[in-house]
Amino acid sequence: MAGGLGTRLYPLTRVVSKHLLPIYDKPMVYYPLSTLMLARIRTILLISTSHDLALYRRLLGDGSELGLSISYAEQSDAEGGIAQALTISQDFLNGESLALILGDNIFYGYGLSGMLQESVVQNRGATIFGYSVKDPERYGVAILDKNGALTAIEEKPKHPKSNYAITGLYLYDNDAVEIANSIKPSSRGQLEITDVNVEYLRRGKLRLVKLGRGVAWLDTGTPDSLLETAQYVSTIEKRQGLKVACIEEVAYRMGYIEAAQVRRLAEKYTGEYRTYLEAVAAESPNPAI
Repeated sequence: MAGGLGTRLYPLTRVVSKHLLPIYDKPMVYYPLSTLMLARIRTILLISTSHDLALYRRLLGDGSELGLSISYAEQSDAEGGIAQALTISQDFLNGESLALILGDNIFYGYGLSGMLQESVVQNRGATIFGYSVKDPERYGVAILDKNGALTAIEEKPKHPKSNYAITGLYLYDNDAVEIANSIKPSSRGQLEITDVNVEYLRRGKLRLVKLGRGVAWLDTGTPDSLLETAQYVSTIEKRQGLKVACIEEVAYRMGYIEAAQVRRLAEKYTGEYRTYLEAVAAESPNPAI
């Protein structure tokens, strides 16, 4: 989901989609895309505004160079809400289950790939991911009982009853489309993803997976968070010598493409990024990323 107006980042986003802004050395959209790839999701629909879709097509093409299949759809109402993605993607899904990720959400950490793949396999309705934050009042918040079971979700509560924020990654069976088509716009005039999740909870089919300390979740909705996330990625990459959300590397490590294709992709670049891809292609693929 790479739509919206990005008004909180004006004037940065006056003429370009927020999700095309740089996070250190890569476009923001590379990060959620790599998360889907790590979950072994290879058939992808990117939803954005009519103004920006051409730029995404120029950047990512049809995905075949990465062993993916990427399609595109327009969100004609940029303020239609996150849940509108489910109604837009109805024909694309054709009755299949789905993962929905917001284009400004970044996940990184040890064991992330395995956790995501396991969550996809185990999903029997809807799965949401909770992350402990110090300012939960900014987010949808998971309310838990004394046994740690999910009992309710509160949207940006003034007095949060837990520190677990709901991240911008959701796994759904195809009932999500029917639910999204049935909910009413909120007072903001939007189809709210929280309303979809609450309906799954009412049906007894909503599962919460808590992300532990070994995983970082960052969103980039403000200038400060944009800067902080870029600094975080820069620190990781410089310290480890490994790139975060390098989609060409992820495709190779996951077995979607072979070394020869990585070398061909490297030829598109100059400088450090090309050198890095050439080094990746010289190694044996290792799916444990």
